[in-house]
Amino acid sequence: MTGVTDIIVDGGPLTPAQVVAVAKRRARAITGPGLAERMEPARAVVDAAVDSGEVVYGITTGFGALASTHIGREESEALQYNLIRSHASGVGDPVPDELVRAILLLRARTLAQGHSGVRPVIVERLLEMLDRDILPVIPSQGSVGASGDLAPFAHMALPVIGEGKVRVDGKVVPTSETDLEPIELQAKEGLSLLNGTEGMSAMGALGLDEARRLLIACDVACAMTIEAMMGSARPFRADIHHLRPHPGQIASARRIAALIEGSEIGASHQDDFDHAVQDAYSLRCAPQVHGAVADTLDHMESVLSREMGSVVDNPIVFPETGEVVSAGNFHGQALAFVLDFATIAVSELGSISERRTDRLLDPARSRGLPAFLAPDPGVQSGYMITQYVQAALVAENKVLCHPASVDTIPTSGNQEDHVSMGWGAGKKLAQVLDNARRVIAIEILCATQGIEYRRPLSPGTGAGAVADLIREHVPTLDEDRALSEEIETVAALIGDGSVASAAAS
Repeated sequence: MTGVTDIIVDGGPLTPAQVVAVAKRRARAITGPGLAERMEPARAVVDAAVDSGEVVYGITTGFGALASTHIGREESEALQYNLIRSHASGVGDPVPDELVRAILLLRARTLAQGHSGVRPVIVERLLEMLDRDILPVIPSQGSVGASGDLAPFAHMALPVIGEGKVRVDGKVVPTSETDLEPIELQAKEGLSLLNGTEGMSAMGALGLDEARRLLIACDVACAMTIEAMMGSARPFRADIHHLRPHPGQIASARRIAALIEGSEIGASHQDDFDHAVQDAYSLRCAPQVHGAVADTLDHMESVLSREMGSVVDNPIVFPETGEVVSAGNFHGQALAFVLDFATIAVSELGSISERRTDRLLDPARSRGLPAFLAPDPGVQSGYMITQYVQAALVAENKVLCHPASVDTIPTSGNQEDHVSMGWGAGKKLAQVLDNARRVIAIEILCATQGIEYRRPLSPGTGAGAVADLIREHVPTLDEDRALSEEIETVAALIGDGSVASAAAS
């Protein structure tokens, strides 16, 4: 990890961009100065509560529906281990490594704030695993997004006590086979490793990063389709969008206009009102649709930013007053809502992209392009079936857009009788992002072929730069061939930012 920047973990707020940087190993997380001094007062409150024998939730009691069960001093430390072991009941495929890194970072940040009552060694161990890329194996199913992401976090916590499994150099091994020394937990530390919203926040940060790349790619795809379809540039005039000044709409229109600026294709018909008095909605309303997605993502970022500077543990320790208060900051409703809203928004990027692609492929509406962009229509099918693929992915996204956050199933003997389902919302967002990326990739692939049929006229500089990028990786379709790998290639160019970079150049 040479050449990376350092992000200080001292209990202060983090940004979604910082979380993504650490998750993708572009930055390293290190403890800040004064961490022990910041955490010690809350730890002293916990120790005092144990010594006094007072009834304090999570310190001298059981958890959830067992909150009325008193736990003596001699049992309090054993309780921490039992809590982690019993809660490590997740199922399903492991979550991606990037998500594990983001969770480790965010959980360390929360504990470092000094309102959890844990020792600095817990924070240091989480950051050590992160720095050494010894990643807990966290199953993808089992959280309802309230009381924290309990089951996933229990699997995250097992390696702290020398148990569970970790991924090292791509291989899954028992933690006992690594050189991580087990930490002997003290009162409240097991509970504090489990309670919180960081799993949902981590999903949100990674989803936000990906969604913004897709947003730019969708503007690029639209610009390229306008070129291939000989569409009008008039709907993207700045004065139009300043009359309805939604920030995302203005930015999208500006980007599309810049991408088609200097187009010989556009200049060839700009004064021909018989050619295109009015383009279809999927073309001329693109800034209004794409821009609404951008504004939704901005709202998501504001919620995530607040969450990444918040205390989300339970119970909360107030060192100033010596109080330990059980409350509900672990509840993920705020995150569940924005994860669901982002899922809906991203799905619409795929939906409008599919409609533009369908026009490109339909000879009745494509303004002179060959049917399905095939070199020899009839004998060859060209890109016909790629639109079927888009239709399948868009339909799947519509099902996935059903909000998880409107559901709740009581847990813990009805003590935890309203939950957010935010973890499920985050999982759905990840799948919709994958699907939408492939839908947009198909539009870019088809639009590149369509632009070539307009030769010798050239597209705008930006649109042309992306077309050139695609041709560096995918050859012109001059006869029918399998297209799956080419779709995945273009999807990867979107995912790694190459499409956005080419457009900006």
